[in-house]
Amino acid sequence: MEQKIEVQKAPPKSVKTHKPGPSHKKVDSPTGKIYVRESHGKIENVRRFTGFALMALFVIIPWLTWNGEQAVLLDIMNQRFRIFGVTLWPQDLTLLAWIFMISAFALFLVTTLYGRVWCGFTCPQTTWTFIYMWFERQIEGTRHQRMKLDQRPMDFDKFWRKTAKHTAWLIIALFTSITFVGYFTDMRTLMVDFWVFKSSAWAIGCVLFFTFATYGNAGWMREIMCTHICPYARFQSAMFDKDTFIVAYDAKRGEPRGPRKRKAALDPNELGHCIDCKLCVQVCPTGIDIREGLQYECINCGACVDACNDVMDKMNYPRDLISFTTEHQLEGKRTKIFRFKSVGYGLALIALTAMLVVNIAYRVPLEFDVIRDRNSLYRENQEGFIENVYTLRVINKSQQPQRYTFSVEGPGIENIQWVGSQHLSLESEQSGILPISLAIDPYYLDSPLVEITFTIQAEGEERLKRTVKSNFIYQ
Repeated sequence: MEQKIEVQKAPPKSVKTHKPGPSHKKVDSPTGKIYVRESHGKIENVRRFTGFALMALFVIIPWLTWNGEQAVLLDIMNQRFRIFGVTLWPQDLTLLAWIFMISAFALFLVTTLYGRVWCGFTCPQTTWTFIYMWFERQIEGTRHQRMKLDQRPMDFDKFWRKTAKHTAWLIIALFTSITFVGYFTDMRTLMVDFWVFKSSAWAIGCVLFFTFATYGNAGWMREIMCTHICPYARFQSAMFDKDTFIVAYDAKRGEPRGPRKRKAALDPNELGHCIDCKLCVQVCPTGIDIREGLQYECINCGACVDACNDVMDKMNYPRDLISFTTEHQLEGKRTKIFRFKSVGYGLALIALTAMLVVNIAYRVPLEFDVIRDRNSLYRENQEGFIENVYTLRVINKSQQPQRYTFSVEGPGIENIQWVGSQHLSLESEQSGILPISLAIDPYYLDSPLVEITFTIQAEGEERLKRTVKSNFIYQ
């Protein structure tokens, strides 16, 4: 008996979907080196302008002067920070604490709203890395030319290009290092003394250390600093939510991806808008494929956005297949800028800034201490008066010379005698001591211990006034 075989219908032609492949850096080079392609576009222009402006500030600030002195000088050796018209001493560390807290909360707020834009547009590591890559392109050529150059055996052309590139890198690193050290010592003196080998061992050592650190970080380590060393990449996810603007790929619109001719008709059932050109991968400085989703290596530089938009323009497709967007926008929902987290960071930032302003407004650039002589509590002079010895310690924290006048007050000591000078002159940012003694007729002393108040007043400066309490001891 014959058995009838049922005819089975063939399944419909399935659409090919993309499967994650190996990292492009492994495909390009066995050593894992990333060859970054140059990108062009509006975002790249913003990043270059921002980097140039910050670089210019970094270079110019140490050369600025204020009242005849270097405007910004973080003099660690003498324990004073001069920032334009304000000089901070160890006693003013609370102001530095406010500044650090404000910077931290500003970073938290920006990260909550716009992701890692600090990393992509303003981080020194990113700025210097892109500067180094620019010199690399000018000397060694485009991405493909650099890949071929590295695969070639050493010859004269390869030797001089490599030598020129590393020489340029070292010159930039040395220039950067001298400028950075100029924030901590007199810039004009350093610029002259360093080249004639008259600088201190401390200055020379710091210049050489930061030279090789810059050369190594921006020239060799590059993305390793962002992916393995910088802690910001590790805890940034705690500040992200679905309303945070990130660089993201619209998978609904782009998938399934695949190559096609420029003028070919697009069948939405066959292919998405992504032509799988991998330009977004090639321009990424950290070597990731943004189409695989958000990754901690992404620094939000937007290079992939410009590259993808350029391809979309050539294909006559809508832009922003890769864009700065939020997860809610990709899901068709509305993005909320004002939410609990962002409002909380914003209010904290406003409060901290207000506290810093109040501290600076009420800060008196004068430090005054009174130290009693510990060798003897009191003594009796030739006139039979009881005498106490004090040391007045004064720090002129302003940037102008001052002349100070001292006085003392207290209950029942109207007949006090001040033995020593009642005036002290100090240059700007200078400290001084004044030994004095107070003598009182014991007839006017009703108690063996009297609380007294020392007052210091700058002549011609009503605001520069401080008082310190001390004791006058008898018996």
